[in-house]
Amino acid sequence: MLTIYTAPSCTSCKKAKSWLSQHHINFNERNIIANPLSVDEVTKILEKCDDGVEGLVSSRNRFVKTLGVDFEDLSMTTAIKIISENPQILRRPIIMDDKRLHVGYNEEEIRTFLPRTVRMLENGGQRLRSAI
Repeated sequence: MLTIYTAPSCTSCKKAKSWLSQHHINFNERNIIANPLSVDEVTKILEKCDDGVEGLVSSRNRFVKTLGVDFEDLSMTTAIKIISENPQILRRPIIMDDKRLHVGYNEEEIRTFLPRTVRMLENGGQRLRSAI
């Protein structure tokens, strides 16, 4: 099952949820502000994140700046604890299933969550339209 981690005022989260719904993809939503991630949950997400902490934490985020920490200088344990205690510093939405993880809203990139048969049909249709 797909899980999307969101924040209530996040425009990208709203767009991602709308896109998933339009494509009839079932998902569980988790508001990370109201229900922050545990240390174990942050660790599991980081295990799937190719870019490590930098891929999850928004360095331009005003909350990150108020923390006054450089995540590159921190141990992984300390970084995970800070993320768990400060969910507002995470980039959103975080979309995850058993195999894949995507951070942020990019319609082309979240297409990977479409079932393979649907992707193949849509790609075939695009090729046909461009050939005409």
